[in-house]
Amino acid sequence: MQSLYVEADSILHRAAPGVKLGGLVVFSLAVFFTANLWGLAGFAALAAFVYFTLPIRLRPALVRLVPMAFAVLLVGGFSLIFNPWEQALVSVLRLSALMLAAAAITAATSVPDFIDTITRAARPLEKTGLVRAADIGLAVGLVIRFVPDILSRYGAIRDAHRARGIRFRPRGAIVPLIILTLRDADSIADAIDARGIRGEDRRNVK
Repeated sequence: MQSLYVEADSILHRAAPGVKLGGLVVFSLAVFFTANLWGLAGFAALAAFVYFTLPIRLRPALVRLVPMAFAVLLVGGFSLIFNPWEQALVSVLRLSALMLAAAAITAATSVPDFIDTITRAARPLEKTGLVRAADIGLAVGLVIRFVPDILSRYGAIRDAHRARGIRFRPRGAIVPLIILTLRDADSIADAIDARGIRGEDRRNVK
């Protein structure tokens, strides 16, 4: 598996994982509770500054944002159809700020650190008997690790279409992309259970 993490020695990299994830939560809440255009523009600019000052070359940094940017524009387009332009712009700025902040934290935090931090934060939930903290941390880590793999498969499907002289349509890649992702997910789940990572009580459930 690939990883979104970029090994470096920036200030954000050196910050404790809990501080980074806690800061992301606080930032996200501030963005969601702000409806002022200038305030949201400031949040987006701050997140962009943090992201683009990380030691990542410009082209890879932009490539990482393409799928999320497409989603932001899609949401903004739908919002513009049904709402005034000011409200559509609020949605775009809000999602852009969150996208850039999440991209910065993901690039500066390794997957093991993500898993350990999320697991510790979820420990109190174990008292309810409904969840296991280790499972939550593992799930978050796998989601983060799967993102670059899905993007890589999407690119491989696109290149295969072009190599055969077939016009590539993004919607035509959805089915094979889902099949490949589910196949790998099933293999990973089997490997996790075989190693007992989720515990004996989960492995015995059919």
